Amino acid sequence: MELNRERTAVIAIHCQGDIVSQEGAFAPFFFDEVKRRRVIEKVSGLLGAARHAGIQVVYTRVAFSPDYSDLVPNSPLLQGVQQGGSLKDGSALAEIISPLAPKGGDTVITHTTVGGMTPELHSTLSEHNIDTLLFAGVATNVSVEGTARAAVDLGYKVFLVEDACSAATQEAHQASIDSLSMLAGITTVQDVENTILAKQPI
Repeated sequence: MELNRERTAVIAIHCQGDIVSQEGAFAPFFFDEVKRRRVIEKVSGLLGAARHAGIQVVYTRVAFSPDYSDLVPNSPLLQGVQQGGSLKDGSALAEIISPLAPKGGDTVITHTTVGGMTPELHSTLSEHNIDTLLFAGVATNVSVEGTARAAVDLGYKVFLVEDACSAATQEAHQASIDSLSMLAGITTVQDVENTILAKQPI
């Protein structure tokens, strides 16, 4: 894998309390696999390596107004958000979890769609001349895959950092990875670190 650090960004998808924490609204779906696959630790390592190498870190964060006036409940997933009262902007569990909190120089894009490849994100990446994206986060087969597919259609070179993602089950995760391998490179945190930190102390 070859990466131009100045034209690469790491995209951390939905690393929010309601989605990846044990206390979150979606814990019954996602937390066991997040814990088993050590996703928080893996994403933390990936983001740390990216910052050390001067690579742009971007978070996509899904959140809605407290009255859900900006939520379009056109899918079972979004209907569940509304019914469960989760992902309300301004609530603690809608924020990025503290172990993965954004740092100075990072970018946070908040959106109200399942996928995160919004016009705002595309514009932000274009302004920084970014053409290569490394994706991590939850859930592999929903928001990660949706955002990655949209990025491919927009012309980005895409990599999935496989061990820094998870879904509700290992089977769902693997099916998504198998599908995306036709569109994107599949890599690991260690391979990314080896590439972007080459010739630099870790």
